[in-house]
Amino acid sequence: MSNDLMKLSKFLSLILRHDPDRIGLSLDTNGWADVEELIARANDHGKALTLPILERIVAENDKKRFAFNDDGTRIRASQGHSIEIELDLPPARPPELLYHGTATRSTASIRATGLHSGDRQHVHLSLDEATATRVGQRHGKPVVLTIRSGEMCRQGHLFFLSANGVWLTSRVPAEFIEFPE
Repeated sequence: MSNDLMKLSKFLSLILRHDPDRIGLSLDTNGWADVEELIARANDHGKALTLPILERIVAENDKKRFAFNDDGTRIRASQGHSIEIELDLPPARPPELLYHGTATRSTASIRATGLHSGDRQHVHLSLDEATATRVGQRHGKPVVLTIRSGEMCRQGHLFFLSANGVWLTSRVPAEFIEFPE
């Protein structure tokens, strides 16, 4: 993805995940925005966004952060919202193990209280350790935690699978987390 597309992708993350009011954009209760309104409001705020550019960003984003609805008239962030929306995802049975990447400086508090969503709606979990490592690197020296998600699910914790393959849950109690030696 080119540098210009990357900047627009980050702008879209800000708007669709955290601050649609910044450009006066309306999201519905499920986080969907009208594509034409998004393009118009982005352009009104100095961002050169067109439908072909938006389509490229959605198609080329390596994390598949955004998704169009079936007819391509609406767009939303797949997960990672700090604003209150309902992704309207059905509960899903996770694999036995999932992974969470974080910084080593966070492990003491995670050992004490588990994983919490913080300023987001969900805790994000990865299907593989490599992805979790990449996530952890964004926050400092990475550490990968193993989550006994199958056991959590059997004990009544709900999991959801986002459109881009990220597993979501409201929190992970410490007793379901395995820390590396």
